[in-house]
Amino acid sequence: MTEQPNILLIVTDEWRGDCLGVAGHPDVKTPYLDSLADMGVYFPNAYSPCPSCVPARACLYTGLHQRHTGRVGYQDCVEWNYGCTMAGELTKAGYQTHCVGKMHVYPSRSRMGFESVDLHDGYLHYGRFPGIDYYENQQVTDDYFYWLKNEKGAACDITDSGVECNSWVARPWPYEEKYHPTNWVAERSIDFLRRRDPRRPFFLMASFVRPHAPYDAPQCYFDMYRDAPLQKPASGDWDRRDWLQAFGRRYNAATGPCDEALIRQQQIGYYACITHVDHQIGRIWMSLVEHGLRDNTVILFTSDHGEMLSDHCWCHKSLPYQGSIRVPLLIAGPERFVGPAGRTSEALAALQDVMPTVLSLAHAPVPAHLDGEDLLCAPQRTWLHGEHVFHFQQRSNQFIVTAHDKYIWFSQTGEEQYFDLEKDPQETHNAIGDAACAARIRQLRGLLAQALAGSPEGYSDGTTLFPGRTPRECLPNATAPNAP
Repeated sequence: MTEQPNILLIVTDEWRGDCLGVAGHPDVKTPYLDSLADMGVYFPNAYSPCPSCVPARACLYTGLHQRHTGRVGYQDCVEWNYGCTMAGELTKAGYQTHCVGKMHVYPSRSRMGFESVDLHDGYLHYGRFPGIDYYENQQVTDDYFYWLKNEKGAACDITDSGVECNSWVARPWPYEEKYHPTNWVAERSIDFLRRRDPRRPFFLMASFVRPHAPYDAPQCYFDMYRDAPLQKPASGDWDRRDWLQAFGRRYNAATGPCDEALIRQQQIGYYACITHVDHQIGRIWMSLVEHGLRDNTVILFTSDHGEMLSDHCWCHKSLPYQGSIRVPLLIAGPERFVGPAGRTSEALAALQDVMPTVLSLAHAPVPAHLDGEDLLCAPQRTWLHGEHVFHFQQRSNQFIVTAHDKYIWFSQTGEEQYFDLEKDPQETHNAIGDAACAARIRQLRGLLAQALAGSPEGYSDGTTLFPGRTPRECLPNATAPNAP
């Protein structure tokens, strides 16, 4: 019988693609993930096709392009009725499937094909609004919050430090480290390894909410970066500094802070959360070793999207720039499963590639309708279509990204941007008006027009882009089963 490896999928929330030691970041410390990268293959050109939690995770769980999941923006409280999912197909293939941490689906206890779930979705506003159904209230449905309430008392919450879940404000965790949600995900993952059925291969998704805000790692992680010289955020000739001056003092604005001291605090808090997660990943890895599972387990690591972190005056995700759309991606494990160790693949990768990759690793059938490609067989795509309907609709965007450059179209205003990522990886110059780039821009604009042909919004007729059409966060197929 063909050997089926155990599969550990580690997913984080809002982790920038450049924030790894192996990616060459000058400041962030990620010793465990860097070690994993040395055990397999690292993908520096990996992207979130729709960079916010809900639509990105739909691509991850289903192996589908965002136009086929129907989710092209962030919208809660829309049922997830997908008929074919990564966990569901692995369960059919004989795997014991379990998720610990963030799912961000609706209803919140939907298992998406997993046999069991220990849920922690983070601080979701929709689960806390007055009048919310009792069974959707996070204090009831979220296993971490339920555990924390029993451990620390009903008044305890993750916002007790005074930092908000979509803010650039940073402050260390106010309680013992063992109560932090990052530690809880690691602890519950390790407990699954203890109580798993040893006769079956397992698929474990350890899904961390951090480094998504609140930036609240334990004090020791803040101390690691407190006195370090930190690289300043990227800036360019197209930055909207007028918006920064207008909104940069608001704790939860889409822009970053306008105060340089606060920018530094934001960076320290974000990097602290990253290293905290890295160390907890180290705990899970050591548990694999202790259980004798290292030699037959494949580990994949990625994130749903990135974080602008004050690059070009912006904060958060949803934007078409590298800080927001580029994600970390690596696959580590024994050579018989993942190939030679320590290599880098320049392939253009996307979140929808994870499902066909793990199904191939599991020797499970790969459904023909999937849009993703097996990452271990060198994806052949030369360009990727991404998009996001933004809360501020004038920022709703479409983009075509390649391994070398990027074209951006803002669907409401018709504004365009073009960046040569080889020469200008930090996107400092918008080259949309450069004569030398005109032919290439026409080519990429044409690819986007083709990708949006027949879109429900009426964005394109296949050759021309039409600005000003009403964007939709969910397309009509968002709640329809996607299995053939």
